[in-house]
Amino acid sequence: MTIKEQKRLHVLNELETSRLTVEKAAEMLGMTERHLYRLKACYRREGAQALAHGNRGRPSSRRLPETVRQQVVNLVRDRYRDFNDYHLTEMLKQQHRIEISRSSVRRLRQEAGLVSPRKRRAPKHRSRRERYPRPGMLLQIDGSDHAWLGDRGPELTLIAAIDDATGEVPAALFRLEEDAAGYFMLLRTIAECRGLPLALYADRHTIFQSPKQATTEQQLAGEVPRSQFGRLLDELGVELIPSYSPQARGRIERLFETLQDRLAKEMALAGISCLEQANQFLALFLPRFNTTFGQAPAEPESAYLPVPKQLDFEDLFCFKHRRTVRTDNTISFAGHTLQIPPDRHRGSYARCRVEVRQHMDGRLSVWYQKRELVAFEPKEAGPPRVGKFTPAVKVVKQELPSNGREKIPKLAKNRKPWKPPADHPWRKPFKISAKAKD
Repeated sequence: MTIKEQKRLHVLNELETSRLTVEKAAEMLGMTERHLYRLKACYRREGAQALAHGNRGRPSSRRLPETVRQQVVNLVRDRYRDFNDYHLTEMLKQQHRIEISRSSVRRLRQEAGLVSPRKRRAPKHRSRRERYPRPGMLLQIDGSDHAWLGDRGPELTLIAAIDDATGEVPAALFRLEEDAAGYFMLLRTIAECRGLPLALYADRHTIFQSPKQATTEQQLAGEVPRSQFGRLLDELGVELIPSYSPQARGRIERLFETLQDRLAKEMALAGISCLEQANQFLALFLPRFNTTFGQAPAEPESAYLPVPKQLDFEDLFCFKHRRTVRTDNTISFAGHTLQIPPDRHRGSYARCRVEVRQHMDGRLSVWYQKRELVAFEPKEAGPPRVGKFTPAVKVVKQELPSNGREKIPKLAKNRKPWKPPADHPWRKPFKISAKAKD
């Protein structure tokens, strides 16, 4: 008998000896008095056997027929032994019109000793990672797309960094979209205000990791294709640690959750409605936020590295592209044809590999062997955008037309084309020698 049935038997015996009232016994067994009278009558008629459930020992009405059970086992043994449970369930339905659940298939296979060859993976154990002891040892960076301005302005992306040791936000900014230029600005602000961090923790977005495959030359040299931001970190000596799950970036994910609640509401109260106002408000909001949510690190010494004096931020925080100069001393960049003038070092740069730098203010400059050859100023000031440029040197000071092509100077109109004289070899008929005929 089960414990429940033993309890009922004891209460009924107490009831039969008048040691318990019907009301008290029904309360102890959790049933109505009417049902207790019915149970008492059965107990008097059949004894303790009346307390067992009537279906005990009988097969379930929902049990699979024995023929179907045996058919499934035979099919597994003969044809589908290497199929997993889900695949086997589908095959039984499609090929043999046997519709049973996956759990039933699994149970029948276990009873027959024909378990699935594919083992179910146990859930991966995740443990909480301890914070880094010093500020500046690790910064988590990411972007958050959200309606930060509500219906008052455009949808913005907040690009931010959080210190793993203290939980403080050293820098953050709003952008119209998550782009590499935003991360360039973020890292430059951190470097100018606090120094260079030892490592950055980010996801595997193409902004951080280049999707290109290594060329043969790169494979022989042991190089890996780098994105613009990855190249910047290499030049600064900052390690980039890729993240393989959102749970690993839990600190910055929780940061965005908090900011989407607090920052968005405070900007709504302030009536912020554009990108410029949002960045101005963010600069005033972050000190208050760090005071509220920041915590003391395990070791107070800072791990931020001072920026070396010989580093030029203008040369580092820019996009760098490699180009080959054409025979007419021009290069193509973003739909524009840019002219490279001669200088005192070389009269022609044809076939040379030059570097085109796109600076954060939108200015373009062409470099060869650490020398600036020519610079082009943008027509519109702002963040780095490939647009229409006005050359900044006198040699090529004409503006680029709206079609994106710079006109190369043509020959003077008074210059006549050269014509060969009558006795020129080009005008003589071609004769085949006698030796060639033989």
